[in-house]
Amino acid sequence: MFASKRLGKELQKAQKGLPPGISLVKADDFKEWHMDIKVLDNNPLYQNQTYRLQFRFTTQYPIEAPEVTFLELKQPPATEPIPSQKAPVPATNGTSSSYRPIPIHPHIYSNGFICLDLLGSAGWSPVQSVESVCMSLQSMLTGNTKNERPPGDEDFVRTNAITGKRPKEIGWWYHNDGV
Repeated sequence: MFASKRLGKELQKAQKGLPPGISLVKADDFKEWHMDIKVLDNNPLYQNQTYRLQFRFTTQYPIEAPEVTFLELKQPPATEPIPSQKAPVPATNGTSSSYRPIPIHPHIYSNGFICLDLLGSAGWSPVQSVESVCMSLQSMLTGNTKNERPPGDEDFVRTNAITGKRPKEIGWWYHNDGV
């Protein structure tokens, strides 16, 4: 019940307005939300890109951190809705603003898992929110200069596909704050 009350307040605030580069995409319930974030500076690694985040909440939120992952939307839809129109219009030149890659970053695995102490039990605080997590991830991307995945990304993703562990079930080792 506490999670629903807190998320209800966060949703009301988000619907009134979010910081630049952050938008609410989906919040149909208090179990899963989707947010889009953009890096607003001129970092060439992320310029003109929008990234989709998936937030999954337990009934223990905000005492317990949400599970946050990047989602990749590979296949652009044949049509895109235009907010001011009810009917969808065709996507232009085979691409769509709906395409969302997983950002390349030394703390973001190619399956969208994020190694960030803020999202773990040791770094999480109930004063955090969906908005503050989005802002932290924007900042993490803004400050990055390395166009690389974490060491062992391929093995991690392959093993994770077999074990099916969720991000919260992984014993992350936070060892590099320099990126």
